[in-house]
Amino acid sequence: MNEQMKKARDIITGYKGRPLRIMEVCGTHTHEIFRLGIRKLVPEGVEIISGPGCPVCVTAVGFIDEAVWLALEKGCTVCTFGDLIKVPGTEMSLAGARAKGADIRPVYSPLDAVELARSEPDRQVVFLAVGFETTTPSACLAAKTAKEEGLDNFSLLTANKTMPNAYNALVGSADAFIYPGHVNAITGNAVCQRLCDERGVSGVVAGFTASELMTALAVCIRGLEKGEPFFKNCYPRVVKDEGNPAAIRIMEEVMEPCDSEWRGLGLIPLSGMKLRAEYAGFDSRVKYSMPKITGKPNPACRCGDVLQGKCKPSDCKVFGKVCTPLHPVGACMVSDEGACSAYYQYSGLV
Repeated sequence: MNEQMKKARDIITGYKGRPLRIMEVCGTHTHEIFRLGIRKLVPEGVEIISGPGCPVCVTAVGFIDEAVWLALEKGCTVCTFGDLIKVPGTEMSLAGARAKGADIRPVYSPLDAVELARSEPDRQVVFLAVGFETTTPSACLAAKTAKEEGLDNFSLLTANKTMPNAYNALVGSADAFIYPGHVNAITGNAVCQRLCDERGVSGVVAGFTASELMTALAVCIRGLEKGEPFFKNCYPRVVKDEGNPAAIRIMEEVMEPCDSEWRGLGLIPLSGMKLRAEYAGFDSRVKYSMPKITGKPNPACRCGDVLQGKCKPSDCKVFGKVCTPLHPVGACMVSDEGACSAYYQYSGLV
């Protein structure tokens, strides 16, 4: 253990002040904090809670229903990141649709779906575009490539989300945020700094190694001890104040802000991204004249409360019993970044 980690450990384990709630927004942070044993170092007075930083987890039930409709009713080949396949919709998941004969294909990148459309021009290909600022640029690149090549058999079903207004919706749910380093690597730090300056929201940007996470947690605790709002970039080797200008440019070129429904948080104004009018031909909802589809989440599932930090996964009655990674009831158990999945794997609660 290097000197920086020892100092951070001493700050974390030595804290004896008022009770603190620190929210790690990022799903990868949730899993790494468990996997690395950092939760075991945290004293009783410090509670680490999970937030809505898992893109699969916050995707609304209605989006899954829309994808199932495209696959079964329109006969589209639906390409998606693997985690989405098992997320329950109102009546079935994409895995359930595949069992009924739908063509559902996991891909590593939106450009894989573009290549499928390019190589098989008689096939209608839909890519399910989900995620935050980290993955949205690649979806934008896919749409731009398809337009430039005239691939009229390719489209996107979008559920892309942006973090700033989600942070606003979560103000008051925690004493400080641990911000996702990969998102800030794209967006830069202006939003987080503005939240600190204008709304008194404290937080730190964290990386993903043991040293980076422990340092971020120690900085949080020290800052909260002082009692004044603070923001600190604890991931400077990757995150720059200006972010990634090229990624920002392509997002602004291809997409525009829109209201978006978040699982657990409801409809958050201007927290999503949709294709601009000049790309409407590549918008699956427009292309296929999709009817309004509103999903109904399973009432037994408390994923929404978990994503808001209102409860721990273990507080849900179906956690580890009816709801397991093999038979998930909620999205937070499906995703590799989900809080329920992390608790199931690492906490010894089941």
